[in-house]
Amino acid sequence: MNEVFTAACVQMNTGDDLEANVADAMAGIREAASKGARFVATPENTTMIVKGRAAILAKALPEAEHPAMTAFASLAEELGIWLLIGSLTVKLNAEKAANRSLLFAPEGGLAARYDKIHMFDVDIPDGQSYRESSTFRPGGETALVELPWGKLGMTVCYDMRFPALYRAYAQAGARFLTVPSAFTRFTGEAHWHVLLRARAIETGCFVIAPAQCGTHAGGRQTYGHSLIVAPWGEVLADGGTDPGVVTAEIDPARVTEARRMVPSLAGDWTFSPPGTDAGPLRAVN
Repeated sequence: MNEVFTAACVQMNTGDDLEANVADAMAGIREAASKGARFVATPENTTMIVKGRAAILAKALPEAEHPAMTAFASLAEELGIWLLIGSLTVKLNAEKAANRSLLFAPEGGLAARYDKIHMFDVDIPDGQSYRESSTFRPGGETALVELPWGKLGMTVCYDMRFPALYRAYAQAGARFLTVPSAFTRFTGEAHWHVLLRARAIETGCFVIAPAQCGTHAGGRQTYGHSLIVAPWGEVLADGGTDPGVVTAEIDPARVTEARRMVPSLAGDWTFSPPGTDAGPLRAVN
């Protein structure tokens, strides 16, 4: 469980051509494996970024019919790696899709799936508006997966702004957290590094966050800077602003070390209004 291994983030600039995007992702995954990575992760929307609800639903495919499923499963088996595909747009019905993160095992089987829970419904001060809930059905279940090095908790992008999810994963035994993203450039410049370092520090977990970068269909701009963050908050790898691959050595023993130094996962606190009989604070164990 404390074996040191190499993890990698594949940073992409995904477009609207499924075949080309799959090819780009596979090239990055192969490069990561050639650098010794045994766990490789790609960003949110690995195989498609298009603008508009109608265009997204027109191009979305059911999981059972998605050509990327077979391609990535075969590649994981060929390379003998754990492969996290940050997300695919999976068609559920005529009205809704799922933003689905998928983990493939080294034997090529699907080890876990996670549908993004928190929908990105925001108006950004740079003039961009997003209504993810109009196209996607939010997930209702977490995904905690046993890896050779410990448990992994799966999330996607906007989830990172909801720390209770990550705390729940850590308290359930997660040592690693994945946050594949297509973070906007505007919010990324302000919050990306801070939020991911905070999630690592408060959980004592490694955070692996592959990202989209550059300009996409419809003028959408993503921030890049794929990150691998240690449990103490140090950034071990930063992908910068261009497509590519970054790697970092992961020592699972650092999770135990960080949690021993700051044992903040031991118990929770809830807050009561001042002046109530319960008092301002009470511990929940």
